Formats: sequence, C-alpha cells, structure tokens
Amino acid sequence: MTHSSELPSDPESSDDVQGLPCVMTFNANDPSGASGLAADVAAMVSASCHVLPVLTAVLIGDTRRVQHHVVIDEETVEEQARCALEDMAVQAFKVGYAGNPENLGAIARVLSDYDGVPVIAYMPDLSWCEESALEDYLDACAGLLLPHTTVLVGNHSTLCRWLLPDWDEERAPNAREVARAASQLGPPYTLVTGLIAPDQFIENHLATPETVLASARYERFEASFSGAGETLSAALCALLGAESELVDACAEAMTYLDRSLGAGFRPGMGRAVPDRLFWAHESEDQAGAGPDPRISDADAGHDLLTTLSSDATPH
Repeated sequence: MTHSSELPSDPESSDDVQGLPCVMTFNANDPSGASGLAADVAAMVSASCHVLPVLTAVLIGDTRRVQHHVVIDEETVEEQARCALEDMAVQAFKVGYAGNPENLGAIARVLSDYDGVPVIAYMPDLSWCEESALEDYLDACAGLLLPHTTVLVGNHSTLCRWLLPDWDEERAPNAREVARAASQLGPPYTLVTGLIAPDQFIENHLATPETVLASARYERFEASFSGAGETLSAALCALLGAESELVDACAEAMTYLDRSLGAGFRPGMGRAVPDRLFWAHESEDQAGAGPDPRISDADAGHDLLTTLSSDATPH
C-alpha cells in the first residue's frame, strides 16, 4: 500500500533512486469527481504510478450533466506538459477531453516528440457539446490525435457514431469493424466498451481489424455510471506505463473497472460514480489478511470473464 525509499540528501544525485513510473494525462477538470483528471489520478495511483496531470479545460456541471465548460488556452496546455516533461521521463500518455481543436494540436505537437511512448486516447460522450463545435472537435481528433494513438478507447455507440457514420446494415458494427475504421486513422488497437450481447450482458473487446485480442463480459449493473470509460482508459495507460504487455494490461484494467463499479456509489442526485479506491477500503477491513487487492488482482470481479488470445502478445 505504501512505497518507501531512502532519498539522497543531494537532489542532484537522485538518478539512482528507484521511483514510480510516471504517466501523463491531458484532461479536463470535472468538479463532481466523476470523470476528468480526478478519475485519471485515482485510477493511475491505484496502479502505483506517479501522475503528471495537464489541465485542458474546466467543466461546469455535476453528476447529472455538464452545463458548459471553459477551455484552457493552447499555449498553457503545451507549456504545462513540456515543463513537466523536461524534468521527468514518462512511460505512457493518456488523452481525454482536450477542450478544443487548438488544444488537440498542442497535444499532438508534444506527442510527436515522444515517439515510441504508448498513447491511450479516450473518446468520452460529448453529446452535451454544440453540434458544430463537436464536429470540429471530432475532425481534429481524427486528424491530429489518432495518428499518435496506440489504443483508442470508447463506448461502442460513441465510436460508431464517430467512425462509422454511414453504416447502413441492420446489425451493429462489431469490435473488429470499429477497430478497422479506427486503424485507418492511426490506432493499431481499439478497446470498444459497452457492447450489448444477445443475452443482455455487457461486453468489452480489445480488437484489431483482424482479431479480438481480449474480452470481458459483465452482468449489467442497475445503476447508471459516470466516469467508467475514464477509469478504464486511465488504468490501461498506467499499466502500460508500468511495462505490462498490452493484452495483460487490458485484462487487468477491465477487472479493475469491474471492481470499481461493483463498489460504486451515488454521491449526489445524478449518476453513480466508480469507487476507484475500493482496494484501500478493503485493506482497512482486511489488514494483514492476504495479498494486496489493488489493480493487479486479476482473479476477482463482478461476474467478469476475461479471455486472452493465445497467439497475440502485442506491446
């Protein structure tokens, strides 16, 4: 639960100190704590990472809805990131809501200088945005962010509306078809969440255009949650930053999400929020009893079945 190391007395001699892996997230602040930077920090800390949070916008809203937002200017966004990156090496990036196309351009400029570092891009539900602004934002995501993205994460319906707007078949696109559309813009992997199975279970699939690499199957929760996708994408980013293989990291992140939802609560009058620190409460109740139940506990979950492809071990 805690990490201790003896720090040198001279800060300039700290090269030999073994610390936590660093991950950077670009995201908005959500004052309800349901999504945005608050969700990212809690999930990434659960994976024992040091988080470098870069503020892109301020959301004005609560657990029911976003009313409006204030965007941070692109120079400030880029300066936040570059100042931290000149001081610390990062092992992975996450990009959530950037605020506007200009900020996406600033983030893309930063990412272009760190080729080889994995990038997780999460596309939230932005139905609260004005239609013209949303269209410009999605176009900028496609042209500026996705070419740098390793894994695109998003809800099935959100990704389909964005990436497959002309889909005209009676059946919904499957995960591989969504991944194929995404790959044409850059990301080699897509984590598609919230697919409704015929038996009314919910499924998540990590896919490429050719195959499904990992899957999770959930029993439906009665509550409607805010921040689930943020939690999953942040956990995946942190686990990749800790040098887990992609398929293993995805399986662990999906288990962590499931347990966070299982321990979720409703802090206000709107939607429920995942308890991303469920492991801390368990540790208090089970002090000295058994292993650390944090993000790497892949055996527990709420009716979760995870399958891994035996012929795919991508990095």
